[in-house]
Amino acid sequence: MQSVMALRLMRLLGGGASAQSEAHRMVSDKMAALAEAQTSATTVAAKGGNGPKVAKTVLNVYKRRVRANKRRLSK
Repeated sequence: MQSVMALRLMRLLGGGASAQSEAHRMVSDKMAALAEAQTSATTVAAKGGNGPKVAKTVLNVYKRRVRANKRRLSK
């Protein structure tokens, strides 16, 4: 996770259109991740999942998105 933050910071510090695009993408990605995590948590809870199972589901959403961002930013 810290490596993604470092990669993103380097892109932002570079300035220009790439930095502006990354800033917008960062905000929209966070909103989309939150919506996906909420939906996943609600689904698991509605199916009778307990607290730890709901938490694991939410964390898996964020882990998947962090991995995708790391791949994208490492190019």
